Amino acid sequence: MHTREEKLKAFGRLLDVLDELREKCPWDRKQTNESLRPNTIEETFELCDALIKNDEPNICKELGDVLLHVCFYAKIGQENEQFDIADVCNKLVDKLIFRHPHVYHPSQVGVPEPKPLPYGEDIDEQDTSEEVKTAQQVIENWEQIKLREKDGNKRVLSGVPNALPALIKAYRIQDKARNVGFDWEDKGDVWGKVREELGELEAEIRKEDKERSTEEFGDFLFSLINAARLYKINPDTALDKTNAKFIRRFNYIEEHSIKIGKPLKDLTLGEMDQLWNEAKEQEKLNKEK
Repeated sequence: MHTREEKLKAFGRLLDVLDELREKCPWDRKQTNESLRPNTIEETFELCDALIKNDEPNICKELGDVLLHVCFYAKIGQENEQFDIADVCNKLVDKLIFRHPHVYHPSQVGVPEPKPLPYGEDIDEQDTSEEVKTAQQVIENWEQIKLREKDGNKRVLSGVPNALPALIKAYRIQDKARNVGFDWEDKGDVWGKVREELGELEAEIRKEDKERSTEEFGDFLFSLINAARLYKINPDTALDKTNAKFIRRFNYIEEHSIKIGKPLKDLTLGEMDQLWNEAKEQEKLNKEK
């Protein structure tokens, strides 16, 4: 691995190249916050794809692409005389220090070279009664700390971005509510809510009321996501794994149809089911190897 000096030099090299491209490349020169946004979304999803596959070489590559966009937006901010990459880094560091009072004294916010506790803490100030020992305690503290930040969230749920995909957004809403104590006392009780929402959905579907069915389907999904959260299952990751599994098995069917020279639409449902089960069995055998 690289030394701290090598890492800083590599980051400086990135900034130098970006400066040159912004000045001399027609494509880079014409980019704006608005024009870059779709590319940023695409690069973020490509990184997520590499992460879900645990593809280390591509994680490294896609992290670089995302980092480029961070630096590019900072470059645009600098050109508009609003902020630069140093401001981005310093605001991030100050936020991290402020949100980790169990590691840094508040006096270290804004300090060029912050020092961890016990630096900055008088003996009389030391209090171990609420010592943070677990990751969950850290998360629970964060929501309260965020509300105290100068430019922080004014409401618990205001920190959930509106642009988040609906499934992830539902998970974050529930997680933030949990962090301030709004949650099931017994996680097993959530299944009663899931069954209740499913019953209401089935009732509306039987009435063929599309608007009400859509609303109840949303309630049912929300309750399932809540159950996933309670049992420490990431619903987005779970669904993505299922999508990948479906694609693998369907590709197996399609490859067979190509091999025998028979279009997919000419295969019977029974033939497709048989091939689907073959694909499942093959996956099982591969896991056992």
